[in-house]
Amino acid sequence: MGREKTYAEINEKIQKGKAVVVTAEEIISRVEEDGYKKTASNVDVVTTGTFGPMCSSGVFLNVGHPQPRIKIGEAYINEIPAYAGIAAVDLYLGATSLPENDPANTKHPGEFTYGGAHVIEDLVDGKEVELEAYAYGTDCYPREKWETTFRLEDIPEAFLFNPRNAYQNYNVGINLSDRTIYTYMGILKSNMGNANYSTAGQLSPLFNDPYLLTIGLGTAIFLGGGVGYVTWQGTQHNPNAPRLDNGTPKMPGMTLSLMGDLKQMQSKWLRGLSYIGYGTTLQVGVGVPIPILNEEVLRYAAVKDEELYAPVLDYSRGFPYKEGGPLDWVSYRDLKMGEITVKGKKVPTAPLASYACAREIAEILKSWIEEGSFTLTAPATHLPGAGKPE
Repeated sequence: MGREKTYAEINEKIQKGKAVVVTAEEIISRVEEDGYKKTASNVDVVTTGTFGPMCSSGVFLNVGHPQPRIKIGEAYINEIPAYAGIAAVDLYLGATSLPENDPANTKHPGEFTYGGAHVIEDLVDGKEVELEAYAYGTDCYPREKWETTFRLEDIPEAFLFNPRNAYQNYNVGINLSDRTIYTYMGILKSNMGNANYSTAGQLSPLFNDPYLLTIGLGTAIFLGGGVGYVTWQGTQHNPNAPRLDNGTPKMPGMTLSLMGDLKQMQSKWLRGLSYIGYGTTLQVGVGVPIPILNEEVLRYAAVKDEELYAPVLDYSRGFPYKEGGPLDWVSYRDLKMGEITVKGKKVPTAPLASYACAREIAEILKSWIEEGSFTLTAPATHLPGAGKPE
């Protein structure tokens, strides 16, 4: 299997400008040309990327103390409700938060919606936002109402927190009913008129390290255009999803909880989206470096789209796991070619995640490493389910 590399050795090469870094696309041709053993010896880091919608996103904001001080109990930013049950002037603004009069709440699917995700994008874009806050008043926090405006640069702290991101595989959404439906997987036309998917395939971080051999608590990553970190397993983390022989799951598997300084980020990599008839979500750029510690890690990191499969699920039955299982499994190669066959019918496909942007994220992370501004962090501890089963 060759000599095992260490994080320290790879970081030393990064700092000297001698590390060999390739993207998860480029590693495929390297392996085809040189084989696993030689490539594992020569390549130090493989970079991955994904840029897809993730509803489980939001920001913690410390908006600073006014005079007199206030212990916020109810807050709105650009009329979007923010959760205030944390501390005096700490707020959490969720990407899917909507105003009470939003069209998505009144069943008018043709209307555009503005929600928490758009506020986040506006903040990162340097725009001014309006804060409206209310409190019951105490001796130490006597103020009962506060109206102000601020920009991201004006407040003491702001950080993005994703309770769940970087899904290790996800569903292909399809609709078997005779009516169009509006979902977080986008518009699904009646009678299998289309199929939507939302994973970057061979560039996706957790497809390239399916057993989380190198990704764990404290792993430094590209997040929203800045540097972020893996802070825990993500919600809905499922290490027991059924897997193929190459280790990749056939169903949604593991997830990551991510955090990073919002003030480092760019609106190009944090975008507020509005889904007709559903609401808002945040498109988040994530890139994870995979140190090629040995040949085993390389074999996983060199996975191809034709070796990755996603489940096709009927979203017309409510949440698709309530009744029945997948209609079929399809490869990411076929999904990306724009057409799959389900129940004997050819169905056009469309991605919700941008593969072109995933590729750009992997390239940006590669450049950071090559120029020495980004080094690798060994996990402080591995996440639940990490490690290849015996």
